Amino acid sequence: MRFFLLILFTVFATSCKTENSVNRQNVNVDSIINTNKTTNSPSQTTGKIPVYTYEIVNTFKHDSRAFTEGLFFHNGFLYESTGQEGKSDLRKTELESGKIVQQFKLSSDSFGEGATILDGKIYQLTWQEGRGFVYDAETFKPLREFTYQGEGWGLTNDGRNPIMSDGTHVIRVVDPETFKTIRTLVVLDENGKPLMKINELEFIKDEIWANVWHSEQIGKPNHIARIDPNSGKLLGWIDLSGISPDDVERGEENTLNGIAYDAAGDRIFVTGKNWKKLFEIKVKPKQ
Repeated sequence: MRFFLLILFTVFATSCKTENSVNRQNVNVDSIINTNKTTNSPSQTTGKIPVYTYEIVNTFKHDSRAFTEGLFFHNGFLYESTGQEGKSDLRKTELESGKIVQQFKLSSDSFGEGATILDGKIYQLTWQEGRGFVYDAETFKPLREFTYQGEGWGLTNDGRNPIMSDGTHVIRVVDPETFKTIRTLVVLDENGKPLMKINELEFIKDEIWANVWHSEQIGKPNHIARIDPNSGKLLGWIDLSGISPDDVERGEENTLNGIAYDAAGDRIFVTGKNWKKLFEIKVKPKQ
């Protein structure tokens, strides 16, 4: 009788253990499925990332008093948003001469940040105020203000929506009217860690190109990150270290922080905070 009871207990225990294991396995599978369905989940950026270098095509004058925070090209002119309280402005300049042909100065308590043009309007962020401005692109007449959560750093657009950075590893795609977040892109470096301090942005050939503030702190001085606008995946680095030694040696804040793209002419321009020069470059694989 004891032998029969022992056999019965063993069979029952084995059955329970098997059932519990199956249940845990089902939970894990469901978690994986749910994770895969999350559209804004962090991209798995690990392993070797392509690195590119540059060739200088042309060199232009740049106002060394301009603390560059935003840069874009439109209809033959460069547009720039500059920072620092009491010195911030939005300006339109001639490419060849660097001459300012149109300007709107921000209030003394505003710190200008990223800017972009979309549907005949210029959008401009401020750093820590949580507000931005919309201007008529032709006249620079202020049209309205908008608000957002967190800090404002870089700004570009994909032809439909503004795309902004806030100093973290997260890029936001926002509604142009309300500036509410539509979706977010989580950007990880090649080691799968958050790529922090994403700054000035430019949308180039279905990619987001991003300056990283003080990228020398991650061993990549004056590098531009190439980012997939759909997934946030890091697609590559552009190594611009040493492009303008006369500029970057003047102070720790004279970092690369301006990317502009002339889509009609397929030209790329870069500059930095208080740089004396602006460069047209061609990007090529690094040997």
